[in-house]
Amino acid sequence: MMARERAVLALEDGVVFEGRAYGRRGATTGEVVFNTALAGYQEVLTDPSYAGQIVTMTYPHIGNYGVNDGDLESTRPQVAGFLVREPAHVHSSWRAERGLEEWLDGHGVVGLCDFDTRALTRHLRTAGAKRGAIAPGTDAVAALAAARASRNMVGLDLAREVTCAAPWHFEGGGERGTLKVVAYDFGVKLNILRRLAASGCDVTVVPAQTTADEVLALRPDGVFLSNGPGDPEPVTYAVEAAKRLIDSRTPVFGICLGHQILGLACGGRTFKLKFGHRGGNHPVQHLQSGRVEITSQNHGFAVDAAVFETRRDLELTHVNLNDGTVEGFRHRDLPVMSVQYHPEASPGPHDSHYLFDAFVALMRERRHAA
Repeated sequence: MMARERAVLALEDGVVFEGRAYGRRGATTGEVVFNTALAGYQEVLTDPSYAGQIVTMTYPHIGNYGVNDGDLESTRPQVAGFLVREPAHVHSSWRAERGLEEWLDGHGVVGLCDFDTRALTRHLRTAGAKRGAIAPGTDAVAALAAARASRNMVGLDLAREVTCAAPWHFEGGGERGTLKVVAYDFGVKLNILRRLAASGCDVTVVPAQTTADEVLALRPDGVFLSNGPGDPEPVTYAVEAAKRLIDSRTPVFGICLGHQILGLACGGRTFKLKFGHRGGNHPVQHLQSGRVEITSQNHGFAVDAAVFETRRDLELTHVNLNDGTVEGFRHRDLPVMSVQYHPEASPGPHDSHYLFDAFVALMRERRHAA
């Protein structure tokens, strides 16, 4: 077992946890959140929706199956920091290409281990997600000052920080699909693009600030609004693009941040959840069928349900069974649909793959009508 230097995690409210350094030795700041998934730590680490956040894994033993390039959701880790109770000292999997800590260190991800992650999670559930700082040594005062000086997630547009620099075509590894989809990259996960390609879509990815007119000039059969980090309300350029796309009657499908952007484009508002929904075991009810889906989630903001009281052309389709928040809606007259959770399920259950088929059906109906 390797010797580890002491390190601390300080939260903005003054709570401090002492542990040992993990990954890259150093300091970092970010919003401290927790994820309840039992596996899939590599997908969590590389999900751009976690940009600016220090992620706590509630499952205690992390790293036991190593890391491989096939499970990346983006080109590199996106988290600001990583917190685990007990790091695996040996990894074992026929797919493993390297150990988790070696990979974290190589990518400069600062972490903390060997401390009570359950106590941290219980505190975040009670007090809400907090800004925090990891620092080497035992100087909690300096770490606390760093936490309080770090960026607040409310009002923060992170989509422009994680988006691609230029449009690019996704090569899905199979035959090119027949339905042309333009996917906005607000922090898109690779498995979302894989699922679209597997559903028969030819996918072009565009930067977050691409205008609706630029997208419509590509003559897409449909437009996808991706997941992403940060507060949706400052992403005004995407909200304006979504309004234009809705008016054009182009089929639109949004998930996560894309869902929130559609909610704002339809005249709703969003709000910050106390501690967010993150993990692969969140129950969501599909209201039309009554069916309960176990879903993969990663978000800290939600669409306010009040919009469905004033906009009768919008239909609430999915509800979170833990707290009753909005998990999906559709437009009754236009080809617009969205969900808050991650139907590509990477990591997570596959209960929601049908949503990609529903998007394909919207596009085929529009093409047939034209």
